[in-house]
Amino acid sequence: MTPCLLALDTSTDLLAAGLLTPAGRWHRNEVGGPQASARLVPALMQLLAEGGTGLAQVQAIAFGQGPGAFTGLRTACAVAQGLAFAHDTPVLAIDSLLIVAEDARLQAGSPEAPDAPADWWVAMDARMDEVYAAAYHFDGRQWLPRTAPQLWTLPALTAAWRAAPPARVAGSAISAFADRLPWAAARRWPHSADRAAALLRLAEAAWAAGRTQRADDALPLYLRDKVAQTTAERLQQRSTPGVMGAPG
Repeated sequence: MTPCLLALDTSTDLLAAGLLTPAGRWHRNEVGGPQASARLVPALMQLLAEGGTGLAQVQAIAFGQGPGAFTGLRTACAVAQGLAFAHDTPVLAIDSLLIVAEDARLQAGSPEAPDAPADWWVAMDARMDEVYAAAYHFDGRQWLPRTAPQLWTLPALTAAWRAAPPARVAGSAISAFADRLPWAAARRWPHSADRAAALLRLAEAAWAAGRTQRADDALPLYLRDKVAQTTAERLQQRSTPGVMGAPG
Protein backbone atom coordinates (compact mmCIF):
# COMPACT_ATOMS: atom_id res chain seq x y z
CA MET A 1 0.00 0.00 0.00
CA THR A 2 1.22 3.49 -0.83
CA PRO A 3 2.53 5.23 2.31
CA CYS A 4 1.85 8.82 3.35
CA LEU A 5 5.20 10.63 3.25
CA LEU A 6 6.17 14.28 3.60
CA ALA A 7 9.56 15.31 2.15
CA LEU A 8 11.62 18.49 2.31
CA ASP A 9 15.05 19.72 1.24
CA THR A 10 16.79 23.10 1.56
CA SER A 11 20.39 22.03 0.93
CA THR A 12 20.67 24.23 -2.19
CA ASP A 13 19.30 27.58 -3.33
CA LEU A 14 16.03 25.81 -4.10
CA LEU A 15 13.37 24.79 -1.61
CA ALA A 16 11.97 21.40 -2.56
CA ALA A 17 8.99 19.77 -0.87
CA GLY A 18 6.78 16.84 -1.71
CA LEU A 19 3.84 14.85 -0.42
CA LEU A 20 2.96 11.27 -1.26
CA THR A 21 -0.38 9.75 -0.29
CA PRO A 22 -2.49 6.87 -1.65
CA ALA A 23 -4.39 9.57 -3.54
CA GLY A 24 -1.42 10.99 -5.42
CA ARG A 25 1.76 13.06 -5.42
CA TRP A 26 2.25 16.77 -4.88
CA HIS A 27 5.49 18.64 -5.58
CA ARG A 28 6.67 22.15 -4.80
CA ASN A 29 9.89 23.82 -6.01
CA GLU A 30 10.54 27.37 -4.84
CA VAL A 31 13.36 29.84 -4.38
CA GLY A 32 15.16 28.87 -1.19
CA GLY A 33 18.36 30.31 0.22
CA PRO A 34 17.69 33.02 2.84
CA GLN A 35 13.93 32.61 2.32
CA ALA A 36 13.89 28.90 3.06
CA SER A 37 13.53 29.15 6.84
CA ALA A 38 10.48 31.40 6.49
CA ARG A 39 8.88 29.57 3.55
CA LEU A 40 9.45 25.92 4.41
CA VAL A 41 6.73 25.29 7.00
CA PRO A 42 4.03 27.25 5.09
CA ALA A 43 4.96 25.33 1.91
CA LEU A 44 4.59 22.00 3.74
CA MET A 45 1.26 23.01 5.22
CA GLN A 46 0.03 24.01 1.76
CA LEU A 47 1.04 20.61 0.40
CA LEU A 48 -0.86 18.83 3.17
CA ALA A 49 -3.91 20.95 2.43
CA GLU A 50 -3.67 20.20 -1.29
CA GLY A 51 -3.38 16.50 -0.52
CA GLY A 52 -6.35 16.58 1.84
CA THR A 53 -4.39 15.14 4.75
CA GLY A 54 -2.72 16.23 7.98
CA LEU A 55 0.45 15.65 9.95
CA ALA A 56 -1.24 12.98 12.05
CA GLN A 57 -1.62 10.84 8.92
CA VAL A 58 2.00 11.23 7.76
CA GLN A 59 3.92 7.99 8.31
CA ALA A 60 7.43 9.42 7.85
CA ILE A 61 9.08 12.78 7.17
CA ALA A 62 12.03 12.76 4.76
CA PHE A 63 14.64 15.51 4.75
CA GLY A 64 17.71 16.35 2.68
CA GLN A 65 20.51 15.44 5.06
CA GLY A 66 23.33 16.96 3.05
CA PRO A 67 25.91 17.73 2.01
CA GLY A 68 25.00 21.26 1.09
CA ALA A 69 24.57 24.77 2.44
CA PHE A 70 25.20 24.89 6.19
CA THR A 71 22.14 26.96 7.08
CA GLY A 72 19.92 25.03 4.70
CA LEU A 73 20.89 21.69 6.23
CA ARG A 74 20.18 22.97 9.74
CA THR A 75 16.81 24.32 8.60
CA ALA A 76 15.69 21.07 6.96
CA CYS A 77 16.77 18.89 9.87
CA ALA A 78 15.22 21.18 12.49
CA VAL A 79 11.89 21.42 10.66
CA ALA A 80 11.75 17.66 10.03
CA GLN A 81 12.47 16.98 13.70
CA GLY A 82 9.98 19.56 14.92
CA LEU A 83 7.15 18.18 12.79
CA ALA A 84 8.08 14.59 13.64
CA PHE A 85 8.13 15.19 17.39
CA ALA A 86 4.54 16.41 17.27
CA HIS A 87 3.19 12.94 16.45
CA ASP A 88 6.18 10.71 17.22
CA THR A 89 6.70 10.28 13.47
CA PRO A 90 9.91 8.66 12.19
CA VAL A 91 12.19 10.47 9.76
CA LEU A 92 14.08 9.45 6.62
CA ALA A 93 17.50 11.03 6.00
CA ILE A 94 18.07 11.48 2.25
CA ASP A 95 21.47 12.03 0.61
CA SER A 96 21.14 15.49 -0.96
CA LEU A 97 23.59 14.68 -3.75
CA LEU A 98 21.53 11.63 -4.64
CA ILE A 99 18.54 13.94 -5.17
CA VAL A 100 20.60 15.61 -7.93
CA ALA A 101 21.42 12.23 -9.46
CA GLU A 102 17.81 11.06 -9.41
CA ASP A 103 16.59 14.31 -10.96
CA ALA A 104 19.17 14.04 -13.74
CA ARG A 105 18.34 10.36 -14.30
CA LEU A 106 14.71 11.28 -14.82
CA GLN A 107 15.75 14.01 -17.26
CA ALA A 108 17.93 11.57 -19.17
CA GLY A 109 15.47 8.69 -19.26
CA SER A 110 13.74 7.62 -22.44
CA PRO A 111 10.29 6.04 -22.83
CA GLU A 112 12.00 2.92 -24.17
CA ALA A 113 14.39 2.51 -21.20
CA PRO A 114 13.36 4.74 -18.29
CA ASP A 115 15.28 2.67 -15.74
CA ALA A 116 18.38 1.70 -17.68
CA PRO A 117 21.44 0.92 -15.51
CA ALA A 118 24.04 3.70 -15.50
CA ASP A 119 26.93 5.24 -13.55
CA TRP A 120 26.64 8.84 -12.38
CA TRP A 121 28.78 11.48 -10.73
CA VAL A 122 27.21 14.41 -8.90
CA ALA A 123 29.31 17.56 -8.50
CA MET A 124 27.89 20.57 -6.67
CA ASP A 125 29.55 23.96 -6.22
CA ALA A 126 30.61 24.14 -2.54
CA ARG A 127 32.09 27.65 -2.83
CA MET A 128 35.70 28.50 -1.95
CA ASP A 129 36.89 26.61 -5.06
CA GLU A 130 35.64 23.31 -3.69
CA VAL A 131 33.06 20.76 -4.81
CA TYR A 132 30.69 18.40 -3.04
CA ALA A 133 30.90 15.27 -5.16
CA ALA A 134 29.94 11.61 -5.08
CA ALA A 135 29.54 8.70 -7.50
CA TYR A 136 26.57 6.34 -7.75
CA HIS A 137 25.37 3.42 -9.84
CA PHE A 138 21.72 2.94 -10.75
CA ASP A 139 21.16 -0.77 -11.36
CA GLY A 140 17.73 -0.46 -12.94
CA ARG A 141 15.88 -0.65 -9.60
CA GLN A 142 17.88 1.18 -6.96
CA TRP A 143 20.83 3.46 -6.35
CA LEU A 144 24.12 2.02 -5.09
CA PRO A 145 26.93 4.23 -3.75
CA ARG A 146 30.30 4.04 -5.50
CA THR A 147 32.13 7.01 -3.96
CA ALA A 148 30.62 8.50 -0.80
CA PRO A 149 29.91 12.25 -0.67
CA GLN A 150 33.11 14.18 -0.07
CA LEU A 151 34.36 17.75 -0.14
CA TRP A 152 36.86 17.89 -3.01
CA THR A 153 39.36 20.52 -4.04
CA LEU A 154 39.42 21.14 -7.78
CA PRO A 155 42.87 19.54 -8.19
CA ALA A 156 41.77 16.41 -6.29
CA LEU A 157 38.61 15.95 -8.33
CA THR A 158 40.55 16.67 -11.52
CA ALA A 159 43.01 13.90 -10.66
CA ALA A 160 40.20 11.45 -9.88
CA TRP A 161 38.40 12.16 -13.14
CA ARG A 162 41.54 11.99 -15.24
CA ALA A 163 42.27 8.57 -13.76
CA ALA A 164 38.70 7.38 -14.39
CA PRO A 165 36.71 9.76 -16.64
CA PRO A 166 33.03 10.06 -15.69
CA ALA A 167 30.34 9.06 -18.18
CA ARG A 168 27.56 11.21 -16.71
CA VAL A 169 27.77 14.24 -14.42
CA ALA A 170 24.99 16.24 -12.82
CA GLY A 171 25.09 19.33 -10.64
CA SER A 172 25.88 23.01 -10.32
CA ALA A 173 29.67 22.54 -10.56
CA ILE A 174 29.19 22.04 -14.29
CA SER A 175 28.37 25.72 -14.69
CA ALA A 176 30.48 27.01 -11.78
CA PHE A 177 33.70 25.35 -12.96
CA ALA A 178 32.99 24.96 -16.66
CA ASP A 179 36.60 25.20 -17.85
CA ARG A 180 38.37 24.08 -14.69
CA LEU A 181 37.39 20.41 -14.49
CA PRO A 182 38.14 17.66 -17.04
CA TRP A 183 34.69 16.77 -18.33
CA ALA A 184 36.10 14.77 -21.27
CA ALA A 185 33.17 13.13 -23.09
CA ALA A 186 30.83 13.07 -20.08
CA ARG A 187 27.18 13.87 -20.68
CA ARG A 188 26.18 16.72 -18.37
CA TRP A 189 23.05 17.89 -16.58
CA PRO A 190 23.82 21.25 -14.91
CA HIS A 191 20.26 22.14 -13.87
CA SER A 192 17.47 20.41 -11.98
CA ALA A 193 14.10 19.85 -13.64
CA ASP A 194 11.93 18.82 -10.68
CA ARG A 195 13.99 18.44 -7.52
CA ALA A 196 10.91 17.86 -5.37
CA ALA A 197 9.77 14.93 -7.52
CA ALA A 198 13.22 13.33 -7.28
CA LEU A 199 13.28 13.86 -3.51
CA LEU A 200 9.89 12.22 -3.12
CA ARG A 201 10.91 9.19 -5.20
CA LEU A 202 13.99 8.70 -3.00
CA ALA A 203 11.86 9.09 0.13
CA GLU A 204 9.52 6.39 -1.13
CA ALA A 205 12.47 4.07 -1.84
CA ALA A 206 13.94 4.74 1.60
CA TRP A 207 10.61 3.94 3.22
CA ALA A 208 10.32 0.68 1.27
CA ALA A 209 13.85 -0.25 2.39
CA GLY A 210 12.95 0.37 6.04
CA ARG A 211 15.47 3.18 6.57
CA THR A 212 13.43 5.15 9.10
CA GLN A 213 14.99 6.53 12.27
CA ARG A 214 13.86 8.32 15.38
CA ALA A 215 13.56 12.09 15.00
CA ASP A 216 16.04 12.76 17.79
CA ASP A 217 18.66 10.65 15.99
CA ALA A 218 18.47 12.72 12.79
CA LEU A 219 21.59 14.73 11.99
CA PRO A 220 22.69 16.87 9.02
CA LEU A 221 25.69 15.68 7.03
CA TYR A 222 28.31 18.42 7.27
CA LEU A 223 31.44 17.90 5.20
CA ARG A 224 33.01 21.24 5.98
CA ASP A 225 33.70 22.45 9.49
CA LYS A 226 34.76 25.81 8.17
CA VAL A 227 32.10 27.63 6.16
CA ALA A 228 33.91 30.90 5.35
CA GLN A 229 37.38 32.27 4.78
CA THR A 230 38.93 34.84 7.10
CA THR A 231 39.81 38.28 5.75
CA ALA A 232 43.51 37.38 5.99
CA GLU A 233 42.97 34.20 3.97
CA ARG A 234 41.08 36.09 1.27
CA LEU A 235 43.85 38.70 1.02
CA GLN A 236 46.50 35.98 0.87
CA GLN A 237 44.62 34.17 -1.88
CA ARG A 238 44.25 37.34 -3.96
CA SER A 239 47.96 38.10 -3.64
CA THR A 240 49.04 34.62 -4.78
CA PRO A 241 49.74 34.54 -8.55
CA GLY A 242 47.56 32.15 -10.49
CA VAL A 243 45.00 31.62 -7.72
CA MET A 244 41.46 32.73 -8.34
CA GLY A 245 39.48 34.35 -5.57
CA ALA A 246 36.85 32.18 -3.96
CA PRO A 247 33.21 33.19 -4.36
CA GLY A 248 31.53 34.61 -1.32
